[in-house]
Amino acid sequence: MSINRVVISGNLTRSPELKQTQGGTSVLQMGVAVNDRRKNPQTGEWEDVANFVDCVLFGTRADKVAQYLTKGTKVAIEGRLRYRAWEQDGQRRSKLEVVVDEIEFMSRQQQPQQAYPQQAPAYQQQTYAPPAAPAYAPAPQRPAPPRPQQTAMAMQYADEDIPF
Repeated sequence: MSINRVVISGNLTRSPELKQTQGGTSVLQMGVAVNDRRKNPQTGEWEDVANFVDCVLFGTRADKVAQYLTKGTKVAIEGRLRYRAWEQDGQRRSKLEVVVDEIEFMSRQQQPQQAYPQQAPAYQQQTYAPPAAPAYAPAPQRPAPPRPQQTAMAMQYADEDIPF
């Protein structure tokens, strides 16, 4: 049995890149900086050392999430590790990345972004217009149910006196 789970939280190092595969699947690539506390052996002081983690999110969720992310946004990500290898300009390259299963926004974002960063030519470029933000209406108020007749004994206690 093997387990492949990763949980990280940190800030985005760059604005995410939304791309499309030739098959039409959306791919959102982002980098997350995760701080690690270490004691400097020379000074004896604690310092933060950044680890940079590449993350990728696929499908319609990538389209939706891309609207709300910008450089510096704090996120919590749960996913799994994936190793990729390819050849570029005659050089063998590889990297370890996190395939995102769950993402939580930890910093407040007011409105979705209207423009996406320039897309790299590695994927087929297609334009994507983000959907308008949904308009939420308040839930309708229900009238309070009628209260039963109170007896003399029940009238001794107010609702505020009941501890639960």
